[in-house]
Amino acid sequence: MIRARSLISALLTGALLSTVAACGSGGGDDPKNVSAKTAALGTLTPGVIKVAVEPYAPYTTVRAGKIVGLDGDILTAVAKKLGLRIKPQVTDFAGMLAGVQSRRVDITVGGVAWSAERQKQGLFTDPPYYSPPAMAVRDGKTYRTVDDLKGLNLGTVEGYVWVKSIQSVPGAKLHAYPDANGVFDDLGAGRVDVGFLDPLLIIAAQKQRPDLKISTEYLTPPTAAEVKAKPAYQYFQPYQTGFYLPKQAGKLEKAISAQIDAMYTDGEMAKLVRKYGGDPEQFLKPAADVATARRGVDRPANWTPPSISK
Repeated sequence: MIRARSLISALLTGALLSTVAACGSGGGDDPKNVSAKTAALGTLTPGVIKVAVEPYAPYTTVRAGKIVGLDGDILTAVAKKLGLRIKPQVTDFAGMLAGVQSRRVDITVGGVAWSAERQKQGLFTDPPYYSPPAMAVRDGKTYRTVDDLKGLNLGTVEGYVWVKSIQSVPGAKLHAYPDANGVFDDLGAGRVDVGFLDPLLIIAAQKQRPDLKISTEYLTPPTAAEVKAKPAYQYFQPYQTGFYLPKQAGKLEKAISAQIDAMYTDGEMAKLVRKYGGDPEQFLKPAADVATARRGVDRPANWTPPSISK
């Protein structure tokens, strides 16, 4: 999730003007042109998958009615195989979650972190990728552990999983913003010491806005003992993303998860991660707690998360 040029502002302007649906496969909005197999997926409109996204390149950006970016490319590949045409709806992160939970859309994509709380209100696919705990810091500053964050001004986006983690750091002050642009602006101005955002977003900001004088660091994940003492610290560990769907969309979720798993196996997922500057070794290999977090919650007891390792 990265923002190009002025990061978010330019993309948001273009995205909000985009109302034309993206072209995948399938026969369009006319149910008569949709195969029985595709119709059985149960999307709100047969043959069409309505997707809520925010401008968050290079994870999701809407250009000329088409979702581009890492998550956009993954969903496009999946939709093509399932015979679905993508129809994006641009909103903010809170709107993405609300659109799914109220079933106004079929799905939302773009670095949505799996959590036990969110899965109670919706369905998550298998992880299309995993995200290491990345920090945006000012050049010359070094923070390695949670202890290094004590007493600092820490920023993130409203509704992101890091909000709870930051609130649990002794003496730290949370700065929550509507979007990542606010985090970067205040970080560059010295009003925030550390910004917790998705890794590709920070890497892109370094390239697109050198005036900010920021760099990317990765937090050493807290130990099991630290997480036990402060459960919210779990979000300072690598997290699993997922495509998020309404509770009623069981058939669609299973079909998408199957395609995601296949993309790990055939190398397509690794290819897409590299396209956007990510390292497949970090993005496509789950941490040990990924399986245990979901087993018996929204996955069977024997569930194995997808991985590029055999």
